[in-house]
Amino acid sequence: MDLNGDWSAPFLHLWTVFGFCWNSLTHFDIRQMILDHGRWFYLITFIWTALEGETFVIFAGSFAAQGLIDPVLLLFSAWLGSFSGDQVYFFIGRRFGGQLLRRYPHWRLSVDTALAFLRRYSTGFILTFRFTYGIRNFSSFAMGMSGLSWMKFLKLNFLAAGIWALTFVGAGYLLGQMFGKALAGFADSFGIIMLGIFAAVGVGVWLMHRLQRRRMAAPRAAIFEATPPS
Repeated sequence: MDLNGDWSAPFLHLWTVFGFCWNSLTHFDIRQMILDHGRWFYLITFIWTALEGETFVIFAGSFAAQGLIDPVLLLFSAWLGSFSGDQVYFFIGRRFGGQLLRRYPHWRLSVDTALAFLRRYSTGFILTFRFTYGIRNFSSFAMGMSGLSWMKFLKLNFLAAGIWALTFVGAGYLLGQMFGKALAGFADSFGIIMLGIFAAVGVGVWLMHRLQRRRMAAPRAAIFEATPPS
């Protein structure tokens, strides 16, 4: 694309990014999105992982194994997207956390639970909160409300985002390698079949995390103060 020429194409692609976020709620055709938009798919990955995206990244990783996209560029797109999203949530928690909790008091249970994990596991929690389902979406927001320093969170969050991206891109790539050849004659149904596989894996992961939370969760009756971890 000539950056000094027609600017309509970039705007159309950007519009597609936001349209895709909505359409994906009902149509999970990542393969067609890759085929239609090529390298713009990395921007889609960046934006999507800034919001959420384990399932999305696993699917994309499986298609990287089929040679449709570059797995290294996919990894870095997911890494930077996840890192950027949680930096924003941390800022929101630091700047507006108290106001938002007063407006949405039903968030407090998840925030308090995240702070309890932060107190108990400190650095370990910052490195693994993306894998703690149930409070994952509130964790960086809650840490922003704590006394955790900006620089410490930035460094650990960058590392943690890399661990998360490598885990899920790698898992998708591995599954794509394992099942790709067997499904070579069913390209049109590949996404549906992989969805079934990932759904089964997802149920297993959910059950494991449910058991983990029962063992590890601190009592939730107390209201935890937002003080820095030791």
